[in-house]
Amino acid sequence: MKSKNESNKVSLWLTRSILFVVTIALLVYFFPRQGDTGYVFQEGRPWSYSLLTAPFDIPIYKDEATLNQERDSVMKELRPVFTKDNTVSSQMVSKFRAELDALGESAISNESKTAFIGTLQEIYNNGIISSEEYKNLTNNQVGSISIRENNTLKNRETAEFFSPKKAYEEISNRFPDTYQRHLMQVCNLNKYIIANVLYDSITTNKVRDELLQKIALSDGLVQAGERIVDRGEIITPEIFRILTSYEIMVAKHYTKGTYHHHSTLAGQVVVFGCILVFLYFFLAFFRRRMWNDNKALILIMLLTTLLSIAAFVTTTKGFHAIFLVPITIVPIVIVTFFDSRTAMYVHLITTIICSFAAADPMLYIFLQMVAGMAVIDSLNNLSKRSQLFRCTVIVFAVYAISYAGYILFTEGDISKVSPNMYINLGINSVLLLFSYLLIYIFERMFGFLSSVTLVELSDINSPLLQRLSEEAPGTFQHAMQVSNLAAAAANHVRGNAQLVRTGALYHDIGKLSNPAFFTENQSGAESPHKNLDLIESARIIISHVDEGIKMAQKNGLPPQVQEFIATHHGHGKAKYFYNTYCNQHPGEVVDESLFTYPGHNPQSKETGIMMMADAVEAASRSLKEYNRESISKLVNNIIDAQISEGLLKETPLSFRDVETIKETFIDKLMTIYHTRIAYPTLNK
Repeated sequence: MKSKNESNKVSLWLTRSILFVVTIALLVYFFPRQGDTGYVFQEGRPWSYSLLTAPFDIPIYKDEATLNQERDSVMKELRPVFTKDNTVSSQMVSKFRAELDALGESAISNESKTAFIGTLQEIYNNGIISSEEYKNLTNNQVGSISIRENNTLKNRETAEFFSPKKAYEEISNRFPDTYQRHLMQVCNLNKYIIANVLYDSITTNKVRDELLQKIALSDGLVQAGERIVDRGEIITPEIFRILTSYEIMVAKHYTKGTYHHHSTLAGQVVVFGCILVFLYFFLAFFRRRMWNDNKALILIMLLTTLLSIAAFVTTTKGFHAIFLVPITIVPIVIVTFFDSRTAMYVHLITTIICSFAAADPMLYIFLQMVAGMAVIDSLNNLSKRSQLFRCTVIVFAVYAISYAGYILFTEGDISKVSPNMYINLGINSVLLLFSYLLIYIFERMFGFLSSVTLVELSDINSPLLQRLSEEAPGTFQHAMQVSNLAAAAANHVRGNAQLVRTGALYHDIGKLSNPAFFTENQSGAESPHKNLDLIESARIIISHVDEGIKMAQKNGLPPQVQEFIATHHGHGKAKYFYNTYCNQHPGEVVDESLFTYPGHNPQSKETGIMMMADAVEAASRSLKEYNRESISKLVNNIIDAQISEGLLKETPLSFRDVETIKETFIDKLMTIYHTRIAYPTLNK
């Protein structure tokens, strides 16, 4: 047993540690890094932070439109670079000469041959550019190009060059004689006219890069220590350029490792770690049951992490985009499953974490805290869908009024209120309606029980309770009375009245297996126990606990409700049969297990109240007279006996709670069994 407890403790601490580390890691990973400055700003809006001075020299970078204009201007001045290949001209001229020599002197004279060759050489000396490149130059209206010769560039007009087609036409124009043109066709002159001026893309790109590098990226400088902007100052286009330049420089410093990037991450780990440590302290000191419940801890950390990440992500979408995230879902879910104090504490933790990413942290904290208080005050016990809708309306109203008040308080001008902010807050409030779906999902995931489900289960028209009212009407009436007694007592000792009411309605459903064996269902008929021995009768009576648990499991009742069935008699005895058997067998060693209920003793405030209410209500039916003295004596005797037998020692009920419960039971029973006046008959 000891090793099992130690194993559970190790498992708890391991889960807590993993949750702690994973949560911090996720928060640090998703924390916004807009230039790693953490500032969110917008041109034309006031600066929401304290005075910002330049931590180092900041060049004021030109905006993209200006840079593009200067680049376009440079590109218009760029001359494409070509290389002249002299080997092409020598080879082609030589081949053309050989072609002419092959014709013989009878076909062409030496003077004509010399003229043909000289003209072709002259055109090659000017330069021939390929048809495609020449077309590009013409279409792009490139007036001049650069020719690379011996690692030097010489500028020449584009018009000085020939394309293959233009070269052929030039030669044809110089020799208009029909016979000479016939000789050019015979020699296939086209074959010897090819490009000898080739586009040099590598050198052109190099020249272009050199020209672009000459463009100044900045046109000013903010020196280290110089003032940039102060709180409340309107961000002009010039200040906006400086702030953007500041972000660029910070990003460069991060890349170079000179801006203490690792130190910043370490600071984030420390800050988020401190916040979560205090959350752990709160649970460990004031919510011990939740601290020892892995599911509860996982739910709290999951809600905090997911909504914080959502807030971090939205900060990049706009100045007030963070207000789109409905973090008041946190108190709605927590107050539904746990209590209002825990809900407020977890909401505070989540708000502080998110505020580090907000453009105006003070505004963010103020609005979220008042909204969280509005949620908890208006939704302390969620049992109807209409309550959630009303809560949504209240939250938006609180947001709207609080935001307007904050602007008046800080700016003194109601015209500074942003319509976009109200749109964001409206969307935020509408998104709260989805918490109803989240509550259902978390119920199924973690096995928690909401007030909505309890209200649905306590409907007497549900199949199981309907069957109980028809097949065991006496038990049903007993369950109804017990639920009223227990709920009233729970309200007085800060217990969950709805939970104990629901548990009380189902605590005796096991009697459906043998309803006639229980006194409340016999209606004056002969008791079936008359023909049974005491041990068999006790077995039938105590079996209704096990039968009830089986029936509850079959009908899908939550574990929290099943706990009321298992503990409503605790580990007590069927006193009537046990005492009768002992009286009939004096001196005999009695096997107490034959008369002991199979359940375990109650361990919560609610199950303890239900055990007391069950015993008191059943015994109250046997009183001969109903007055405060007799009812008080009955209530005190029964509850004191349960305490003396140790049936309630595992519950967190205090002596003051027990006395309060007794007084509540007495008052309620006095009301139930109040004296009625006799109605007079009408004399005829």
